[in-house]
Amino acid sequence: MIRPALIIARKDLRLIAGCRGGLLQALLLGLLLIFMFSLSLAPGQVMSPQGAATVFWMSSAFCQVLVFNTLHSHEEENGQMLGLLLSPIPPQSIWLGKALAGACLLFLAQLVFLPAVFVFLRQEAGALWPVGLASIIVSDVGIAALGALLGSLARGQSAREALFSVIIFPLLTPLLLGGIRIGTAVLSPGADGDYANWLGISLAFDAIFTAAAMVLFPLVYNVDD
Repeated sequence: MIRPALIIARKDLRLIAGCRGGLLQALLLGLLLIFMFSLSLAPGQVMSPQGAATVFWMSSAFCQVLVFNTLHSHEEENGQMLGLLLSPIPPQSIWLGKALAGACLLFLAQLVFLPAVFVFLRQEAGALWPVGLASIIVSDVGIAALGALLGSLARGQSAREALFSVIIFPLLTPLLLGGIRIGTAVLSPGADGDYANWLGISLAFDAIFTAAAMVLFPLVYNVDD
């Protein structure tokens, strides 16, 4: 299952790299959100660490919706979906390939969002920055697992894309809350922060939705539409 997933992920990353509006559209949306919130600050005012962490994860959440909609729409437009289903690989390989590609793209976008948060929202990283980086990676795993699963429901039709957005944000709430709480501790110099429990919640989220995706993806990824 791993090798076909890596091939699919590499194919998706190449398609996104050659697509004009692929990752660029998601990057611009995230950066626009950060810039708009920076305009709400008075001259010399610094946004609270909790507010900055919230803006970062809000940008990441909207970014992943665009990323996974784009990843799944390529197969719909080019007729590749039937070829994947007829290939002698388990359907879970398709999900894993989409999740790997989406996680890579989301992490690349966050590498752009992070400097923007520090510059536009005037933040400083505290001593817990390694914990913050670990939190981003753990959260991205859960976001990718869920996005690759639900993104298959949003292929091709704008109504389904809207449904994807409505469904995924409530499900991501525990993961986003953990990222915000840990991000608040990271951006607060000298803060200890109760991050162990939130990391545990994020890891549990990853395990639950990864297992659910392995079971449910073959049921939702079909061509009966």
